[in-house]
Amino acid sequence: MNKRLAPLTASMRIIEKYFPDCHGAILSGSAARGEVTETSDLDIIVFDDRLQDSYRESFIDFSWPIEVFVHNLTSYQFFFERDCREGRASLPRMIAEGTVLKDMGALKKIQDEAKALLMNGPEVWTQDTITYKRYFITDLLDDLTGSQNRGERIFIAGSLAERLSEFVLRTNRQWTGSSKWMIRSLSQYDKELADGFMEAFNHFYKTDDTKPIERAAASILEPYGGRLFEGFSLGK
Repeated sequence: MNKRLAPLTASMRIIEKYFPDCHGAILSGSAARGEVTETSDLDIIVFDDRLQDSYRESFIDFSWPIEVFVHNLTSYQFFFERDCREGRASLPRMIAEGTVLKDMGALKKIQDEAKALLMNGPEVWTQDTITYKRYFITDLLDDLTGSQNRGERIFIAGSLAERLSEFVLRTNRQWTGSSKWMIRSLSQYDKELADGFMEAFNHFYKTDDTKPIERAAASILEPYGGRLFEGFSLGK
């Protein structure tokens, strides 16, 4: 890590070397938040109005692994709309919370759009969607408590953690995420709930006891009618 240029310095040089005529650029991710680790890369969003289509590319330079997300001045809107539908504010968060590396006057409008999207939250789940999600959480809970295979239970628990955290966040019109952003999003919404959630799953992985997970799931589902099996229909 000591041999590397500082993240901001390296990012500026990357823009100068690869995108000298771009209209704007933003450093995002852990480097922008000051949370760099030995495995961190540099996430850079580039805006160039001469491009026909957006693209993503990974490479190594200045001793850094680098991911660039390159857009023209309108292509990012497709990803904003997709993120809103899916409830995962990946690109809007990167743009709104990143550090500006270069701006020829195009970024304020784009960042304002990203910030407004984050503030408004994702699309509201319909009652049908809530019913659908309850059913499949119930199915995972039954699989978890019914299986006698430790390996199966480990993987079922991982799927259940993702489904439950998504349910909590989306029913409260909060942005969710995948992988590390799952627990980050939950913690940002409700730190106490997130801590209890982690304790329940950590207890299971250590002891194979599913009771804390079952209690957490019951608390999450109860306001929406609890577990669901009988009467569920899909595509009838």
